[in-house]
Amino acid sequence: MTGVGTDAIAIRMTDGKRNGQLGGGVFLAIGPFAGLAAGWALGEPSIGLLAGLGVGAVLAVGIAMSAR
Repeated sequence: MTGVGTDAIAIRMTDGKRNGQLGGGVFLAIGPFAGLAAGWALGEPSIGLLAGLGVGAVLAVGIAMSAR
């Protein structure tokens, strides 16, 4: 890639400043597994999976909103 636009991309990628970026996506990855484990222990693994996904999504959105 060559051109004026690629220079701006290269500068932005090496800037090093990461204002307001936090890793909330980890909750979307871990939440369903934790919910599945808890649901399995209670005899309702599918409900646990969905609950874990919901809780993970709420936490991920909360992290994203607090970073602004």
